[in-house]
Amino acid sequence: MTYSRISSGSMILVSLLFAATSSVQADNGPRPEPVETKTVQISNFQFQPQELTVTAGTTVAWLNRDQTIHNVVSKDGKVASPGLDTDDRYAVVFEHEGDYPYFCALHPQMTGVVHVRGR
Repeated sequence: MTYSRISSGSMILVSLLFAATSSVQADNGPRPEPVETKTVQISNFQFQPQELTVTAGTTVAWLNRDQTIHNVVSKDGKVASPGLDTDDRYAVVFEHEGDYPYFCALHPQMTGVVHVRGR
């Protein structure tokens, strides 16, 4: 997420604009596309699919179908799930384009990658 600092004068202006328009519901053009969710199954000590390509803004969920605890850790450390027991789920929204390789820290031979492309 990106945060911007707003001065107090700007905050008052934003508050007044919000108050003036909050009771009006207008259709101001195209609405954003609904957020999509893709699932990666963890089964037989593998991520399935091992490679997944999604558009920016997509939620990727990992679902553990093994009888063994697994986790999901990105190589840059920005994604780090807790241990996922059988039928546990962990989800991340990928907002920025790029390639995000990951692995199971408990079973490092298990690897995968999420490719995020523009909308």
